[in-house]
Amino acid sequence: MNAADVAPEAQPRFPPELMYAAAQQYYMEDATQGDIAGRLGVSRATVSRLLTEARKQGIVEIKVHRPAALAEGPLADEVAQALGLERVYLVPKVNGPTLGPWLAPGVTRALAAVGLESGDVVLVSSGTTVYECAREGLGQYPGVTIAPAVGGQEEPQPWFQTNETTRVLAERSGGVPAYLYAPALPGPELFYSLQHEPSVRRVMDLWAHAKCAIVGVGSAPLMRQMVPSLMPRDAESLRQAVGDVCMRIYDRDGAPVTYPGSERLVAAKPEDLRRIPHTIAVAVGAEKVLSIVAGARGGYFNQLVTDTPTAEGLLAAAHQL
Repeated sequence: MNAADVAPEAQPRFPPELMYAAAQQYYMEDATQGDIAGRLGVSRATVSRLLTEARKQGIVEIKVHRPAALAEGPLADEVAQALGLERVYLVPKVNGPTLGPWLAPGVTRALAAVGLESGDVVLVSSGTTVYECAREGLGQYPGVTIAPAVGGQEEPQPWFQTNETTRVLAERSGGVPAYLYAPALPGPELFYSLQHEPSVRRVMDLWAHAKCAIVGVGSAPLMRQMVPSLMPRDAESLRQAVGDVCMRIYDRDGAPVTYPGSERLVAAKPEDLRRIPHTIAVAVGAEKVLSIVAGARGGYFNQLVTDTPTAEGLLAAAHQL
């Protein structure tokens, strides 16, 4: 048996020259692990371990350079100018069913630019995108309060429960969670009593003092596969709706759209969102283009994290509408 094939437990460190030879061929000569195994007289599994150990020992250093076009390049600047936003953060084209791993790096960059300090308040909305990004971790912000911008909903999925998104983000970031124990659309009597409930009032008061908010952008309510139960599908006004932020529905001009009961929504109002210095929308997909354009027009957010294909669609739509 070749000495390099001894189990890692018995031989904790490979000879430096062997690690270098494997790394040189793999990274500089584009040799396959099978080719390297044959040349060095070791197994393919050992080649994999050699490459891993070479990185641990500093023989190999890998740098990933973000293309300028993604963050500070002309496409991001053009979208920001076309939509009247302060800044746009771009990530590569989102692939696969899970959005978080693709969009979280962009949200992390946006949050880092906010300059959050202990005692600041960050609001989060409900929705799949914000929930998945929170699960990925968005940086460390000890002492920062994380609070819901909208009450809970009847649907069982975790992304409909803004308290759960709050918990996950606070846990990942070292922040302090502030939970909102209220439904998004309570009945008239409960809505009145919630206005005077200290624990609820305490969180709602944070909406006026938030330094940052991370919000999703919903597509047209009647075009969704799953419409929140609080939105009555038969409401005539919803035919004019093209999107929502924090359950606040708007038309193609960004003007609010009401429906029966919407006056009782327990959610940050458009004026609350406009007062926040950094309101970061996170949205991607062709079906969200009109929703994003209209939301930007209505001032529901002043920053955007999206991918490059969506950004190109936004430019085209902004010039047509």
